[in-house]
Amino acid sequence: MQALGAGRARCRPPGVSPPARDSAPPAPARAPRQPGCRRSQPCASSRRPGSAKLMEPARGAPRGIGGAEALLGELEARVQDVVRASSWWERHGLDCAILALSVLALPAGFLCLRSENVLVFAAGIAILGVCHYTLTVKGSHLATHGALTESKRWSKIWALFFVEVCTAFTAEYAKYGHVKMHHGYTNVLGLGDSSTWRLPYLNRYVYMFLAPLLIPVITPLVAVERLRKLELGLALRSLALISLGLYSHYWLLLNVSGFKSPGSALSCMFVTRSLLAHPYLHVNIFQHIGLPMFSLDTRPRRIHMMSLGVLNLPRLPVLDWAFGHSIISCHVEHHLFPRLSDNMCLKVKPVVSQFLREKQLPYNEDSYLARFQLFLRRYEEFMVQTPPITELVGLQ
Repeated sequence: MQALGAGRARCRPPGVSPPARDSAPPAPARAPRQPGCRRSQPCASSRRPGSAKLMEPARGAPRGIGGAEALLGELEARVQDVVRASSWWERHGLDCAILALSVLALPAGFLCLRSENVLVFAAGIAILGVCHYTLTVKGSHLATHGALTESKRWSKIWALFFVEVCTAFTAEYAKYGHVKMHHGYTNVLGLGDSSTWRLPYLNRYVYMFLAPLLIPVITPLVAVERLRKLELGLALRSLALISLGLYSHYWLLLNVSGFKSPGSALSCMFVTRSLLAHPYLHVNIFQHIGLPMFSLDTRPRRIHMMSLGVLNLPRLPVLDWAFGHSIISCHVEHHLFPRLSDNMCLKVKPVVSQFLREKQLPYNEDSYLARFQLFLRRYEEFMVQTPPITELVGLQ
């Protein structure tokens, strides 16, 4: 799961606690609607980078700490009712089956690469590429959150397999950077604000079209750099598992797919590992950047922070399969309930969306194409300049 650590993440070594929560009251004001979000959602305004933005919640929406906690408790009760009524297959089985099918499809992909037929060879590339992203994004994401099984021991084993063997990253920093920082401090500047994905020295076309191709190369390099900060035993384990995953891929291309030279095998590794790199990078910036950002001292309560700072994309079959519903069409639900599997996020989506709309809270949705066009048009504002801080009246 490259997003969990690749790039310029502001990470502390595992074991170091993030800053304690604090809050401060903001001043009242109302912000205009932000382009790129549906009109029914109250989105942040565009103001001078680095300045504060003030937003007033919808009229009638509950305010204050007590109201926010009560709202979250009520939503959790509704979601738990759905979870308790669901079978093991719905909670974990379906997503495990998708991952198992991806593993079982790998031999077919490697064998297709032996063919001299261009269409069969291309099918092999497609199979290996989709399977790679299913294992490294969907598998790593679910395993890092402990959403594949209710057993802590097996959750750790699956995290090591999907994150270190398949993705070539360190499980400790994946969990720290993604679960503790990104989820714990969603859209909080300097902590969970997705700044890992900002490369301000690149122009918009290089970033949106060429930079994604660097992900397969950058991910293991960042992992090696992170190894220096781990305990010796953990670093050696991670290095061994990462090396096992990379060498296994290389060995299979030489000995099963029949590549004649190391260069051709490495080139094929690069192609398959970058097959869905473009939507992978785009999705990671579309769903947070450009939405309200908060400071540590004045961030709102959890339900407001997640409903304001997270956006869902529509269902896209290939990306739903390879990345998972919790990353594509159920990202709001995932941030509110991160331990739910992809299938359960999809199942509780009507409950969450109806609840937020009933309570006059934002439920941000937008299409992939609309977000792509918005980022190309406002790239300088979103990806180069320091984003303004949003302060919400009565919600801190």
